[in-house]
Amino acid sequence: MKTSLVERALAIAAEAHKDQVRKEGSIPYIVHPVMVAWKLREAGFGDTVVAAALAHDILEDTEYPDWKLEEELGTEVMRVVRAVTNDDSLAWTDKKKRYIETVEEGGEDAWAVATADKIHNAESLLAAHARLGEALWDAFKASKEEKLWFEEAMLAMLRKNWSHPLVDEYAALVERMRAL
Repeated sequence: MKTSLVERALAIAAEAHKDQVRKEGSIPYIVHPVMVAWKLREAGFGDTVVAAALAHDILEDTEYPDWKLEEELGTEVMRVVRAVTNDDSLAWTDKKKRYIETVEEGGEDAWAVATADKIHNAESLLAAHARLGEALWDAFKASKEEKLWFEEAMLAMLRKNWSHPLVDEYAALVERMRAL
């Protein structure tokens, strides 16, 4: 039996992230791409976007070869994955500015994956802050102020380009993060 695009993406993501945990250290990393994909499926997005959500952190956070990922998931999934992948060769602020640019250039599928990613990241951050307090910020490469700058810049770009309920959900979470 042939596996679906989403099943292949999930299997690849599970293997690529198998030894990783989230920043707070207690949750297996694979939970994150699954939650991002689930949010997009619930919002009505198709298999290409859901598969890209499952694979969205593979290039950035693992040694999985990009050529192999493209061979297994196809050009369109890889176009989205590349659009939402940080360039870790850049300094943090430059990396985040470039990320916003590549997501903006990536079009609606990239906006969807990036927004769902940011939603889950914000939900995780808020939950971790409730447990850890200000010590949470030690897990990040940026200060609280820099993190908020990025979230607000990302939100501004999305609002400029895309009218979707996911953007409103993200905006509400950014507002909650401002209050921390």
